[in-house]
Amino acid sequence: MTNEELDKRVEQAVENFMQGYGCCQSVVAAFADLYGMDDLTAKRIAAGFGGGVGRLRMMCGAVSGIVMLVGLDCGQTEGSDRDGKSACYKVVQELLAQSEAENGSLICAEILGLKGHEKAHSSYIASPRTAEYYKKRPCAAKVESAARIFARYLKAKEA
Repeated sequence: MTNEELDKRVEQAVENFMQGYGCCQSVVAAFADLYGMDDLTAKRIAAGFGGGVGRLRMMCGAVSGIVMLVGLDCGQTEGSDRDGKSACYKVVQELLAQSEAENGSLICAEILGLKGHEKAHSSYIASPRTAEYYKKRPCAAKVESAARIFARYLKAKEA
């Protein structure tokens, strides 16, 4: 896959987010076709991971997208395959370490600067996507970062 093709996927992830999809949906849908998954299925399977998993502000949705994509790429398919499971975990840990280094945290609440009550009692109601929402949230940049980290991983595998 060329750098240009990978860059288009990163751009698609950001575009998905700007169209109102969650962080995880945006990242997963940008790469899902590489694994035989259609856009609708990708968006549905990733839907609950937004807002730090169900808007609980736990692991960042964009980061969850990386984890889902690594599973599609190299996840073990036999229950007894301990080596395959370990290999997948290794890739997840490496890519998440990159994300944490780039973004300061893997935790949605920390990335958004939420503390105390806001973090512990997050509502399940999705925030409306307005110009103000996009101005105050770093999420589009986190989606771009996650998509770029996964794109670099794919490129490195080819080398």
